[in-house]
Amino acid sequence: MIVVHAVEVCDYCRRDLGGVESLRQERRQVINLPVKRTVVTEHQNQSKCCPRCQTITVAPFPVDVKAPVHYGADMQAAAVYLVCQQLQPIARTSEIFSDLFDCPMSGGSIQAMVDRCAACLKGVEEQIKQALIKAKVIHNDETGCYVAGARWWLHSCSTETLTHDAVHVKRRRDATDAIGILPAFTGISIHDGWTTYWGYSNCQHGLCNVHHLRELKYFAVEKQEAWAADLMHVLLEMKEAVEQAKAAGRSCLEPQMRQELLTRDHAAIQAGYAAHPPFPLPAIAKRGKHGQSKARNLLDRLSKHQNSVLRFLDDFAVPFDNNLAERDIRMVKVKQKISGCFRSETGAQAFARIRGYLSTLRKQGQHLLLSLEMALVGHPLFPAGLCPGAISP
Repeated sequence: MIVVHAVEVCDYCRRDLGGVESLRQERRQVINLPVKRTVVTEHQNQSKCCPRCQTITVAPFPVDVKAPVHYGADMQAAAVYLVCQQLQPIARTSEIFSDLFDCPMSGGSIQAMVDRCAACLKGVEEQIKQALIKAKVIHNDETGCYVAGARWWLHSCSTETLTHDAVHVKRRRDATDAIGILPAFTGISIHDGWTTYWGYSNCQHGLCNVHHLRELKYFAVEKQEAWAADLMHVLLEMKEAVEQAKAAGRSCLEPQMRQELLTRDHAAIQAGYAAHPPFPLPAIAKRGKHGQSKARNLLDRLSKHQNSVLRFLDDFAVPFDNNLAERDIRMVKVKQKISGCFRSETGAQAFARIRGYLSTLRKQGQHLLLSLEMALVGHPLFPAGLCPGAISP
């Protein structure tokens, strides 16, 4: 709608300007919600009796109109979007529909929509997993969640364009094997050094150096230890050198610079070992691993896993940190704070599948609501790089 504010008379001499052409027009727009926020389409089918054979023929309803009252795909997509993308509790989502759209919707109906959407995305999820298995570099992380009051775990695997989330009752190898990505992966897995990830020898590993910087900062700032400050500086200089080399279009560092950085890294680690010698052995030998200080544990990780710590230095496809995976799972913690635990395993798995799908679409710049709407009518939008023809129904 356009409202024209016409000039009727001259401000100075009060002459009538009704027939004078406008020199220019300034535009200002006001955006309002429509007065009627929902549209109800009533479907009526006819029944007719044939005058010749007396057969009664009933017109069929459309295949997607299966109940006396049925929510359209756009309404269902909005409900799923609020629950899985905006992390609203189901009860609050019901209130939103009642207050904003004057369309009461029960919690059971909303959960059924989420479950139906997840079922439609099963094939897409499998294709995302296969694409992650074939990727050169993936990011892995996990975080705790609660299902029916019990402690479960959400495992995330992602790249810059793909995300897969899965909920499992276990945290360790049983879970990652059941999910099925890491057992078949042969590229480079970026993670935080959790023991389970090291168990996969079929792939190479890269460690998150942001974790190392956090630990080193404690010893450098709180404990005033020079070796930790030196290690922080050399790691950050390595990161800066790699970024500058990438910006210059190079695929590796200059050999002299690389060697200088490695020499400084080695010297700082040795200084750390000198500052934190091993604890003396107890007079009476005890079973199990001999304990040592936190500083020495950190130094052991940086030394024994040096190839994984510094893999970003030689392979520019490997990132410096694992922030991508941490960003992908951060909202699950927000979901718990807002909604509490998942009521059932089915609900948790449905949320994880849809959440991974939406994260993938957002990374690729796709329209989330339209994608959910297409999924709910049985024609999900396939993210870039996936093959729709390979998906079984």
